[in-house]
Amino acid sequence: MPIERHMVPGEPEPVSHYCHVVRAGDWIWLSGMVGITPEGDVPDSTEEQFRIALGIIDRCLRHAGGAPDQVVKVQVFMTDISERPLINPIRQDYFGTHRPASTLVEVSALVDPRLKVEIEAVAFIGS
Repeated sequence: MPIERHMVPGEPEPVSHYCHVVRAGDWIWLSGMVGITPEGDVPDSTEEQFRIALGIIDRCLRHAGGAPDQVVKVQVFMTDISERPLINPIRQDYFGTHRPASTLVEVSALVDPRLKVEIEAVAFIGS
């Protein structure tokens, strides 16, 4: 089973030496995604950053052959954990009745000081 490493067309270039998504057999690993638009803009609001990052997660997941209901683990990093209630409705709308395992961690900073949230995920696409 070959390991596939994908740079997804139209998504922001990684800031370091990694790819957007890796697929190995029935497993998909999604790198941490942040709320930067394709034009390089960073919205001020945590909600909009989360919405953008989740959209990137979705496009990368689908590019590798997965779907939201196949996500088994999500990790969210926030610079202000008190804003969790702001992102929860967006997350619930995306996953629907599917509830992946999850970790939410407050961090002192992300790669760009304007960023407030980062999301990474793992999916299993087997039967």
